[in-house]
Amino acid sequence: MKRLFFVFLTIIGGLTRVLGQSSATDQGSHGIDPRVSAAVFQVLDEYMATFNAKDLAGWERTYKFPHYRLASGKMSVLEKAGLRDSARVFGELQKTGWDHSQWDHRNIIQASADKVHVDTEFSRYRADGSLIGHYESLYILTKEEGHWGIKFRSSYAE
Repeated sequence: MKRLFFVFLTIIGGLTRVLGQSSATDQGSHGIDPRVSAAVFQVLDEYMATFNAKDLAGWERTYKFPHYRLASGKMSVLEKAGLRDSARVFGELQKTGWDHSQWDHRNIIQASADKVHVDTEFSRYRADGSLIGHYESLYILTKEEGHWGIKFRSSYAE
């Protein structure tokens, strides 16, 4: 009987720890306001559309500055719009056969009223529709001065 009681106390203690942790985890997700989700997905849609149109100025309008990118083991920081050359940005991709990209998935994993973490995967394609590759990434969008934009991108793309 003592042994059964000890097992019962151990289970209750474990449940108390788990339940205590789950409330902290729930708070960490911040709950996702549908208006935030809609605004974030709109920015990501515009990001991909302007990228595929090779519209560097439009693409950079989806950013928040300074804008950070971590890829291929390197962190790059873009302090403001207009510092890059369109031919160089898109030309390097086109040398690989790239014609366009598309989102495979975009999942908001954490959100608050002014910052969102989005688990994404995108694919790159050639003009004939053949796949170049799939690339997982994490995008962090922030709402600054009343507008949402992409502040940080970390991807496994080159």
